[in-house]
Amino acid sequence: MRPNDQDSLTAVPGDAAVETARRVPTLVVAYDDPQPRDGTRPLAVEMPVNLVYGTVPYAVMMTTPADLVDFAYGFSLTEGIIASADEIRSVAVEADAAEGGMRLLVDLVPGRLREHLARKRAMSGRTGCGVCGIDDLAALPKAEAPLHGAKRVTIAAIQRALLAMGDAQVLNAETRAVHAAAWADLDGTLVALREDVGRHNGLDKLIGALIRRGTDPADGFVVITSRCSFEMVEKAASLGATVLVAISAPTSLAIDRARLHGMTLCAIARSDTLTVFTGRERLDLPAQA
Repeated sequence: MRPNDQDSLTAVPGDAAVETARRVPTLVVAYDDPQPRDGTRPLAVEMPVNLVYGTVPYAVMMTTPADLVDFAYGFSLTEGIIASADEIRSVAVEADAAEGGMRLLVDLVPGRLREHLARKRAMSGRTGCGVCGIDDLAALPKAEAPLHGAKRVTIAAIQRALLAMGDAQVLNAETRAVHAAAWADLDGTLVALREDVGRHNGLDKLIGALIRRGTDPADGFVVITSRCSFEMVEKAASLGATVLVAISAPTSLAIDRARLHGMTLCAIARSDTLTVFTGRERLDLPAQA
């Protein structure tokens, strides 16, 4: 069970029971052993998921078919389709046996649906790609800036969250093929974690879970296991998160966007060290001699 998911988010109404890992036959060949070994290995399931608003298909994303209701909420927020969770009336999850995928039927409140239908964007399915189909640089995602109301975060809290990440990544422990995005409270306790083959999808799922439960973004920070591109910063900023910790390195545009939003960006985060790229004033750093 994932961290602190003993509530209703564990079994989300509308989420279909779909496998997230599939065991497949393998043949293991060692270079220094002439005798191959038959076996099996679990692989992460990757599946096309079509997001439909009203009756109009919007995007096909390649994703791990878990926490799909959370994904619908988080994707809708980070895409700018909604501004808050209450603008979604319902999400229905349907299997499409003919196409081997899933559909998320998102019912928006009437005013928001009209605004969405007036805004066109073509998107085709890569694994979590967030800018596929954009035809103008001005259309790149950009959250509101700057972020306010932040609380200070200690280095010890970040370290505690990082140390807890391994055991919390249940699907990755089985498949070694998925990314994770987690929310930790101010003392570093993991509150929620979502996994997906796509790093953008994992963060969207986490954001969806947090806005559905009404989490105050000032009360914790986001940890991601992937590299930190500009869009991961934008997604975190759309939530209102003021501290983002990435296990891998950021890109130059990610740092630029973090500065724009007044976000604290820590990356190359390990159990013993991390690198602070922006917003060091929000961290309680050890006193220098």
